[in-house]
Amino acid sequence: MTPAPSPSTLDVVVHSGPADWWVILAGLGPLAVLIAALLAFYINWRTLKQRTAADATALEQKREADAHALLQKTEADSRAEWWRRTQWALDRALDQDEGTKALGLATLEVLARSELARNEELELFDIAWKSVWGDENADDDGLGTEADPETGFVDAGGNIGENGTTGEDTTKEVGP
Repeated sequence: MTPAPSPSTLDVVVHSGPADWWVILAGLGPLAVLIAALLAFYINWRTLKQRTAADATALEQKREADAHALLQKTEADSRAEWWRRTQWALDRALDQDEGTKALGLATLEVLARSELARNEELELFDIAWKSVWGDENADDDGLGTEADPETGFVDAGGNIGENGTTGEDTTKEVGP
């Protein structure tokens, strides 16, 4: 083996004065990067939290709107079907055949008790009733019972009631 040259002498210089500002700033660089990363993390976390809350609120509002729309559609469909049945019953009530006329009037009595019947439709029932019994019996239902002044409708038993209802209690309980 060949001998390796001996290392040269190493001179160590120690500065006893204060360090320059850029040296201090360079030493604080990693700390500044850590603080910037923590600040970015906090801002992103708050943004995500706010978006999550906004999305939850929007989803709840959409659910409520969908439920309301479904309720409206169901009610509209029910009213449309009620009106289709009413047209059928009116056609039968105005028929010349007595059996068909009785069927139509009985159906109208049932339809008049429905929650779907509005005052405008009940007025149509009054007109049909008057046309069936004639103008001379306009205030009389043919059974010797006067018609209800508000709806003009009398049930098959001769009972006068609002919207064609009989004596049974049809009041609805309304919540607080």
